Amino acid sequence: MKETGVDTAVEIGAVRLPNPVIAASGTFGYGTEFAGLVDLAALGAISVKGLSLTPAPGKPAPRLIETAAGMLNAIGLQNIGVDAFLRDRLPGLRAAGARVVANFWGDSPAEFAECAARLDGAPGLIALELNASSPNRPEWGSILATDATALAAIVRAVRARVRLPLWVKLSPNVGDITAVGRAAEAEGADALCAINTLRGMAVDPTTRRPRLASVTGGLSGPAIKPVALAMVRALVRTVRVPVIGIGGIRTGEDAVEFLCCGAAAIQVGTATFYDPRAPQRISREITTWCRRHSVTTLNEVIGSLEEGQ
Repeated sequence: MKETGVDTAVEIGAVRLPNPVIAASGTFGYGTEFAGLVDLAALGAISVKGLSLTPAPGKPAPRLIETAAGMLNAIGLQNIGVDAFLRDRLPGLRAAGARVVANFWGDSPAEFAECAARLDGAPGLIALELNASSPNRPEWGSILATDATALAAIVRAVRARVRLPLWVKLSPNVGDITAVGRAAEAEGADALCAINTLRGMAVDPTTRRPRLASVTGGLSGPAIKPVALAMVRALVRTVRVPVIGIGGIRTGEDAVEFLCCGAAAIQVGTATFYDPRAPQRISREITTWCRRHSVTTLNEVIGSLEEGQ
């Protein structure tokens, strides 16, 4: 999309977006909740709340608290289920002109694959985003995406059932994110999304009890941006598929930092809690930054990080 002389379009494999800003899963609901506040068609895309085969109730309250430079959540992947989403939410998103990415999860490779298969080919979906990286699913035993072998088995099962582009969301709770990134790529991932939340906790010193009912949760927001940038850079230097940057993006300049590190696009999450229009605003700020720096196309920015002295 050319706006005031700047071509902001990006390509993520076979997916072409008019701008690089995607509303991240888990913080933008199903998208329809924001229809009265945001022009959904103006966003690069919307990644909807993570979907499972059957409705999931999530974890008990309190499950969301503010922290220094961020927040902790232990929502627990609450959602209405894939069938209800396809029936009740996707038509409204299509009517609004949104480009929709369906985030999904399961409790076994077979569940992941079946959920993805039900979504595959649904009108209005441009990609599927596999989430095996939430720190808020104790039923998994551990974060599935921290184990390259376990993640590979899931991606393999899903890839065999779907034709839509498959994005895999990675966990930062690993020693080497490139190992799991390579495993997902080898099994057919079309893009990698980095990063999901960091596992953390908070304590109430008055009661001397955890502030979250689930004790630990996922840390997001500006506090994790340096971690996310380093992991995006490492992945871009290791894999051949596109990488989508996520983590602490509040402004257009934040987004540009990820693009410089080689991200093909970015996702905006926690910022929407205090500014529901953040994804749309950040898109405009990217354009403003490009004009200020005489950049005519984002391709000039993506991967332009200069290292060394």
